[in-house]
Amino acid sequence: MGSKKGRTVVEVGADGVAVITIINPPVNSLSLDVLQSLKESYDEALQRDDVKAIVVAGANGKFSGGFDISAFGGIQQGAVQQPKSGYISVEVLTDTIEAARKPSVAAIDGLALGGGLEVAMVCHARISTPTAQMGLPELQLGLIPGFGGTQRLPRLVGLAKSLEMMLTSKPVKGEEALGLGLVDAVVSSHELVNTARQWALDILARRKPWVATLYKTDKIEPLGEARQILDFARAQARKRAPNLKHPLVCIDVIEEGIVNGPKPALYKEVEAFQGLLKSDTSKSLIHIFFAQRGTSKVPGITDRGLVPRKVKKVAILGGGLMGSGIATALLLSNYTVILKEVNEKFLEAGVGRVKANLVSRVKKGQMTQEKFEKTMSLLRGVLDFESFRDVDMVIEAVVENVSLKQQIFADLEKYCPPHCILASNTSTIDLNLIGKRTKSQDRIIGAHFFSPAHIMPLLEIVRTEHTSPQIIVDLLDVGKKIKKTPIIVGNCTGFAVNRMFFPYTQAGLFLVERGTDVYRIDRAITKFGMPMGPFRLADLVGFGVAIATGSQFIENFPERTYKSMLIPIMQEDKRAGESTRKGFYLYDNRRKASPDPELKMYIEKARSISGVAVDPKFVKLLEKDIVEMIFFPVVNEACRVFAEGIAVKASDIDIAAVMGMGFPPYRGGLMFWADSLGSKYIYSRLEEWSNLYGGFFKPCAFLAERAAKGAPLVSKLQTVHILLHYSIGYFMSLLHPLEALWASTVSRNLMRAFFFPLI
Repeated sequence: MGSKKGRTVVEVGADGVAVITIINPPVNSLSLDVLQSLKESYDEALQRDDVKAIVVAGANGKFSGGFDISAFGGIQQGAVQQPKSGYISVEVLTDTIEAARKPSVAAIDGLALGGGLEVAMVCHARISTPTAQMGLPELQLGLIPGFGGTQRLPRLVGLAKSLEMMLTSKPVKGEEALGLGLVDAVVSSHELVNTARQWALDILARRKPWVATLYKTDKIEPLGEARQILDFARAQARKRAPNLKHPLVCIDVIEEGIVNGPKPALYKEVEAFQGLLKSDTSKSLIHIFFAQRGTSKVPGITDRGLVPRKVKKVAILGGGLMGSGIATALLLSNYTVILKEVNEKFLEAGVGRVKANLVSRVKKGQMTQEKFEKTMSLLRGVLDFESFRDVDMVIEAVVENVSLKQQIFADLEKYCPPHCILASNTSTIDLNLIGKRTKSQDRIIGAHFFSPAHIMPLLEIVRTEHTSPQIIVDLLDVGKKIKKTPIIVGNCTGFAVNRMFFPYTQAGLFLVERGTDVYRIDRAITKFGMPMGPFRLADLVGFGVAIATGSQFIENFPERTYKSMLIPIMQEDKRAGESTRKGFYLYDNRRKASPDPELKMYIEKARSISGVAVDPKFVKLLEKDIVEMIFFPVVNEACRVFAEGIAVKASDIDIAAVMGMGFPPYRGGLMFWADSLGSKYIYSRLEEWSNLYGGFFKPCAFLAERAAKGAPLVSKLQTVHILLHYSIGYFMSLLHPLEALWASTVSRNLMRAFFFPLI
């Protein structure tokens, strides 16, 4: 599935410099065709008598965004033949380009990521623009650099920095790259190619050093010191990413080059890369990569040729944590924002929250003081609807109260212009109910953000049967502009994310009432890869929210909810979670959680109300069983969401689970993970528990049907469709949404399980 349009072209100037340009829009990804063409172009340049030196560049201001990810997927599925071992890394890059008798210089603009940077590093010098981004983000796909990056990057920037760049997948820009020694000069984009040409001629004339990167040694520490650095990195990887093997493989391959020499290590790198490409982790992460790209494609909506209308001014109702976070996200993308509250005190608090969010960015160096002041000037606080007469979109973010929301939407219909998008941030309430008192059902839509809204990357866009396709397209465009990953879902209680995950805490309560320790459950779930277990999450969200949303599910899905009085009993005793410093855990001044011995008393009281006795087998439940009893009801509900068409694609459910609830991306998302276990197995376990413990575990009809056929939950055709539809190979677009996810409060542990800083 390598792109047939990818190629390189050679142009020889009067100065005797051949410029080889990589052409494979949009980011000049390195398909197998491009790499073969690069070798042919090099062979031609080396054979021609009129060529003295070579410059490698990328078309349209982008050097190369890396190897074509669709080819990885194709190799995994057996649709693309893998090149023979070492062909690209050794024969093309090392023995043809680096060992060439004519010097070459990489002219780097835009992106030089993954294989793109590896191509640049085999050249004898590198010139970049200030804004060029250079990095090796392969670990985000469960892989390691496979074209010599594990050997050349340490020799250019030193061992510690190269480990940081590879293990965190963090790119560097031109000036930093110059300071590190990754590039030799930084010039403006219009001077780039000419400077590179002259540099190549200077190398030929020995006015500049002719350096084969693979054999540089001045940046590599003595063996004993190098081993200390590598051992420290290993310890960090094991501690913070215990479920992931590929960071350790990367460190081993780097060490191989230091101990036994770089050329043999190139073959070890290729062997390791090929092994990892077949791993479940890589398959899962590549699935997530393509699934993320598929979220904004909605049959019957995005294929109608509708053009998004311009949204300039947005009003937010409610300045609480959600409203202020949504306002912050919009302000950061230069939208004019009106923030409405019911009184001066609440308004001042709401504006203060927005300001604090932005000040935090200034303190972290992510925003200048000047930019902060300009951003804050886009915000206006109000107490009435008068300034709503010219807004393009309203997002309601008040408490989850049906009658209050109905009144608000009736008011909005009176004050907002006819074109205005009327959106609600509700997490559970049926939108038809919210818009019941209006005549504007065609422009009512759900814009469900996740807390903290200016950080978490997911935006759940909820459509009803009345919502206009134009409104959906408009909100998709806004979501893209505020750097969110959207999923389009249907209208029901809880929509997709909250509906799928309502059994998450309920299953935990079921286990606790039968004797499983609260803290064992949370440990088992975090060990599985979740950022936090169901009880730590309940504390973070707060018991008020848990009871309000839980009651919605009990009311709408009474036959499959587990009713426990544990949380209400605790709340009655003024324990409401982290905000009150007491919930399932106790919290100190730094909000550090510790177990609470008093919890047993509340659990015993809840058991007596439920009429449930401690069951010895639940006291000693294995970790595997804890994980399955917590997650199989979640999978069961996800199957209902899929079967009912609430989610358009199963891959959207995977993205919703990863980005909305912190499900480990290296497991491929909820449905992908479920298919790795098999529909038959999940059905049989749920059926067994259902017979023993009742309707909470009862398998849904869709799961029963798939299990009876021995079929996967998700058709492989759907996965292949995504792969074919998004067959552009670049890593960079993966960086922003996941970096946002890792930064969130809910997902800090997930960050540690996927990337980790080299301290």
